[in-house]
Amino acid sequence: MRLRSVYQALISGNTKLAVVGLGYVGLSVAMEFSKHVQVIGFDIDEKYIRAYRNGVDPTNSVGEEIQSASVEFTSDPTKLREAQFIIVAVPTPTTEDRSPDFTALMEASRTVGEHLALGAIVVFESTVYPGVTEELCAPMIEQTSGLKCGVHWKIGYSPERINPGDPVHTFSTIRKIVSGMDEESAGEIQKVYDIAVKAGTCLVSSIRTAEAAKVMENSQRDVNIAFMNECSKICDKSHIDAQEVFTAMKTKWNALDFQPGLVGGHCVGEDSYYLLEYAKKVDCDTPVLSHGRQTNEAMASYVADRAVQEMLAARKDLKRATVLIWGFTFKENCSDIRNSKVADLITRLRTYQIEPIVTDEWANPDAVREMYGIELAPFEELPLADCIIVVVGHRAYQSIAMEQLLKMYKNNLQEAEKILLDVKSIYPLEELTASGLRFWRL
Repeated sequence: MRLRSVYQALISGNTKLAVVGLGYVGLSVAMEFSKHVQVIGFDIDEKYIRAYRNGVDPTNSVGEEIQSASVEFTSDPTKLREAQFIIVAVPTPTTEDRSPDFTALMEASRTVGEHLALGAIVVFESTVYPGVTEELCAPMIEQTSGLKCGVHWKIGYSPERINPGDPVHTFSTIRKIVSGMDEESAGEIQKVYDIAVKAGTCLVSSIRTAEAAKVMENSQRDVNIAFMNECSKICDKSHIDAQEVFTAMKTKWNALDFQPGLVGGHCVGEDSYYLLEYAKKVDCDTPVLSHGRQTNEAMASYVADRAVQEMLAARKDLKRATVLIWGFTFKENCSDIRNSKVADLITRLRTYQIEPIVTDEWANPDAVREMYGIELAPFEELPLADCIIVVVGHRAYQSIAMEQLLKMYKNNLQEAEKILLDVKSIYPLEELTASGLRFWRL
């Protein structure tokens, strides 16, 4: 099948682009494309649709820009029939046993198929392992549409690379990997993305190559962070300040700037499992990736255990100690709570009969309650503490002066009994040392 130029139809206003899935990724994609072409934004969550229509962005991914959006937000799937270019950007998490969960992806594929226009191009952005787009998504669309892929419509893959909470590295400023099922579809897909992506596109030879690039780039980051976490443990055992070591390391031109920490979120904390699943399918042993994932999964327990060690050293009664956790989102200055490893930290502390009080002004309290069964406390209502664990390096926490921080502990404590775990090392070592606090940082 020869496609008519979807690109020409889009820029001339004769057809529309649709984005299926309006979360952290899809909303940004829809908003950026809407500056250039007609866009339909579809999501099954009517609460999100109502919020977007009212100029409210619950994802905090585009902020006040949502108020001037020209996107046609809808939960009506029949509107997809008006689009000749459809981008699918739905979550691909893992199950409880860490297997890939394609539930949302298959439902989105079904919906697209039920309302697919003849001659359309469907591009998936959701993270998958090689083969999923052509072997799972395309057959589902064929089944529900009755239209043959490559004959009546075509498919492509362009992995999302948006960095939540990062105002610099956005959809339009990050170079976009693009691919299509054949030369014609790949060319059309590249031209369409070039409309909105200022940084340009990187066309690869196949959909499987693009799928592999996405899952491997995040797995690489996962492994590198795991190594830094291991280095931090070595330094901890040796009474060496890990951050001073890392700063010294970076004076060499080819040092990699990775930091230790809890690895959560919808990408780095999940994508390695997709690559591990694929490695099993092709009978490939991956000890580095497997061990790195195990290391990062264990870090929440490691931090909890260190908190307990510090409290016992300060002769605290664990059952009566007031432990505060600052931060719940998976990263700083971002509202995304998916796969938050703070939940694992809390679970571990509870094994010591410690019930911590958690705060995070970036996180939606209702979403945290619904997803994790954890109540968030407003920062201004926090009780005075025995131990404070700063898990997420939000700007608000970094701006707290040491004098103010010291006042957040119980009044009857000596300085050495006031315990601080600075997981992200947001406070200068000199200030921590001078404060008299009993502190530990990763």
